[in-house]
Amino acid sequence: MSFLRSDTPADLVKHLLLIVVLVGALVFGFFQVYLPITTNHGETIVVPKVTGMNQADLEDYLDERNLDYLVDDSTYNSGIKPGTVLQQEPKAGEQVKEGRKIYVTVSMKNPPVIKMPKLTDGSVKNAQMILKSYDLVVGQLKFVPNILKDAVLRQSVNGKEIAAGDPITKGTRVDLEVGDGLGNQEFPVPNLVNMPADEATTLLVGQGLQVGEIFYEPAPNGEADGMVIKQRPVPGAGSTIRMGQLVDLWVAGSGPLKGVD
Repeated sequence: MSFLRSDTPADLVKHLLLIVVLVGALVFGFFQVYLPITTNHGETIVVPKVTGMNQADLEDYLDERNLDYLVDDSTYNSGIKPGTVLQQEPKAGEQVKEGRKIYVTVSMKNPPVIKMPKLTDGSVKNAQMILKSYDLVVGQLKFVPNILKDAVLRQSVNGKEIAAGDPITKGTRVDLEVGDGLGNQEFPVPNLVNMPADEATTLLVGQGLQVGEIFYEPAPNGEADGMVIKQRPVPGAGSTIRMGQLVDLWVAGSGPLKGVD
């Protein structure tokens, strides 16, 4: 009678050790032999500087260095030659593997078309900031009679008014008509002499005029303190004034009275 042979504990240990050795050899071979061969492990290339180059020269230049490129963005700048490389990623000096793509941004030949922003009804300072943010150029500032001081009244290109939302190319020069704060309506200079200074200033404001300088001096004819004894411009004789202009006052007394600035 025969019996099936069974492995002893020592044999099992030998088998397990053999399996561990084989697995370790496979892992070592995969990471230290196979991967380095297939991925050119340790073989890197220093990225050259390509910003400032022309896109037409990139292919040959990078091909000689076992690199490639891809244009992933473009922008317009009137002062830069079209096709010039403006940015690159990875940056110059970084180390990459052979065949790596260099992503570049190049300058456009033609400026992009955008929508004209609304500048009217706002201040000229705000309009200048908006134009700059849209890559548009501030053209001529023409000040015209209007009580709205420094307000943009009209926006135009080459003498033709352009509405908000109309197409316009970046870099276009936009001219602005701006209010001078005076207006174009003329009327006779109001007579403020012998009027209390507080009433005179109220009258000026009500007529769209501005109170200029106020001078205090002794009354020449015994007028009461606080009375207007002289003004500039002088009323009468067909003298006129426009809205927004200044009127200077001479007031009797040695200084401001209560309620009079």
